[in-house]
Amino acid sequence: MTASKFLVLGSNSFSGASFVDYLAEQGHDVMATSRSNEPHDAMLPYKWQKHSSDIRFQRIDINNDLDALDALMKAEKFTHVVNFAAQSMVGQSWDHPDDWMRTNVVSTVRLHVLLRNLDFLDRYVHVTTPEVYGSTDGWVKEDTPFNPSTPYAVSRAAGDMSLKTFVDTYDMPAVSTRAANVYGPGQQLYRIIPRTVYAAMTGEKLRLDGGGKSVRVFIHMRDVSDATLKIAMAGTNGDTYHISGYELVSIRQLVEMVLEKLGKNFDECVELGPERPGKDTAYTLDSFKLRTELGWQDRISLSDGIDDVIEWAQRFQSELPNLPSTYIHKP
Repeated sequence: MTASKFLVLGSNSFSGASFVDYLAEQGHDVMATSRSNEPHDAMLPYKWQKHSSDIRFQRIDINNDLDALDALMKAEKFTHVVNFAAQSMVGQSWDHPDDWMRTNVVSTVRLHVLLRNLDFLDRYVHVTTPEVYGSTDGWVKEDTPFNPSTPYAVSRAAGDMSLKTFVDTYDMPAVSTRAANVYGPGQQLYRIIPRTVYAAMTGEKLRLDGGGKSVRVFIHMRDVSDATLKIAMAGTNGDTYHISGYELVSIRQLVEMVLEKLGKNFDECVELGPERPGKDTAYTLDSFKLRTELGWQDRISLSDGIDDVIEWAQRFQSELPNLPSTYIHKP
């Protein structure tokens, strides 16, 4: 049997970089691609490991470099493509909705056109988002109707629906994943868990939109990577899989957990602000399908996962002030 060769698009993203690390750790041949040069090593988990020298990186932007990607695919004959490349910030999508549509719809559809014509491709994994459902009531399954409430969510829903037509019409070998709120070492400092850790370490005030009432299920990226690989190798063609735990927590409770671990007082560290427009109040994804069909289970508790992030932040403490602490939009 021919060995699997993975191409990871969007490898500079937290999820993409972490998945590249997991693939290399599991012994897979992997090439990483992203539209920018590799960021600081603190943001690339695969750089912390002995296998980092085995990972090849090439700069490719799905908005502008699809010809180069096509040539790379045909030269390397990747058997698996996992796509993390997307405009992914929710709040900022209101400021430049056309950029979100360009990347998440137009360029993503063009990517799908390229991929469906490759006869050596065994599986395409489309990494998408639960934002397409809007606010949810109870534990929702993969067939829940879309109800997007932000430009970001609309753009992802459109890309998801387009992919379904490719699968239905051309039998394109594709699966989709939707993960709940992912976190772990190496995540951008503007995300809630590393942002809270960093604020506590530096004495900065943490702004908490809406008083932290939103309810989430946070899941460690290592558990997500394990699920993503299982889905890539054995998922049912055309299906979507939720990747989620069942440990509910409000954002306020989450922040309190982080601050308590660092010996900080909530009232001294946090200022409360209004909710942002279009903010969904809950994501509770039912991952029963993934657990029963592919035998996956999450293994890292939220408490242990927060410890991982704190350890990472302490390891790179001298470097973190030089890294972006807010989202920087790239068209």
